Amino acid sequence: MGWSGSIPLSWALPTTLCSSSFLFKQSCLPVPAFASHELHFPRSSINCSRPFWLSRTNKNSRICASQVKVEDITEDETCELVNGVELSIGEGDDAINAYLCTAVKNNNGTGILLLSDVFGFEDSATRDFAYLVACNGYNVLVPDLFRGDPWTKERPKDLFEEWRARQNPEHIAKDIFISADWMVNEFVAAGITKKLGIIGFCFGGGQVIDILAHDQGGCFGVGVSFYGTGISASAAANIRVPVLFIAGDNDPLCPVNNLKDIGKEIEHQKMVVFQGRGHGFVHRPESPEEDEDAEEAFVIMRNWLHDGLAIET
Repeated sequence: MGWSGSIPLSWALPTTLCSSSFLFKQSCLPVPAFASHELHFPRSSINCSRPFWLSRTNKNSRICASQVKVEDITEDETCELVNGVELSIGEGDDAINAYLCTAVKNNNGTGILLLSDVFGFEDSATRDFAYLVACNGYNVLVPDLFRGDPWTKERPKDLFEEWRARQNPEHIAKDIFISADWMVNEFVAAGITKKLGIIGFCFGGGQVIDILAHDQGGCFGVGVSFYGTGISASAAANIRVPVLFIAGDNDPLCPVNNLKDIGKEIEHQKMVVFQGRGHGFVHRPESPEEDEDAEEAFVIMRNWLHDGLAIET
């Protein structure tokens, strides 16, 4: 599908100067007034398949987090908001692949690290979600947590535990912090010193808690865990930043009672439980009813990120 069209002038942001940062290197983009650098980014192709709630009856609405309101735009204008590019981050044995989605016209100068489920950073559901977050003004980096070996639906289910055992927790944590350091350095090169946000689904949702516990507010300013698996209550006690938990009450992989116990260990947290929903309903909805709850969950997450990061001064 081809995409064209203009962006509403109300999304234009005032300041444009030049930056040497790779993240902002190739194309001239307006940035918020707090950043005295022009954003630059290479124009490239992106998966523009319509996200789950854009396939609903109302095709002419777009939620814009940077202004926290609904903008009426045509579908052709939507993809003009985002660029995507494949990256290799780090050097030598530490080099990892990643995918970067960055907002174009409404960039708020804020970075988000998005941690995938077991299906990895190339999975279309994860990339579509990254696209949606970027459409709301953010720069979203999705690292390859499994070093080219994600779980696939074609594999026999009885091999899952064997695959899972090959995923070294220390290596995954190291790769996440390599990715975070890369984003921080890119923003510093552009004169921006905001903390990052971190979002994760399922496996990645559990990693959000572990990473925030180790980071203790050093790099990340806010977290979002969607139906996280393998979460440690003892690790949660070390978290020093606000965390949003979103889950369904019909999810055996992320029991709500366990999640509530974990939430008690975090001083600043919010928990939203959707009735009747199972695992993966936000980024992999399978019915019109799940679409509605997925959209509501996205808005809750969007406002959480905005309050914790985008309005940071």
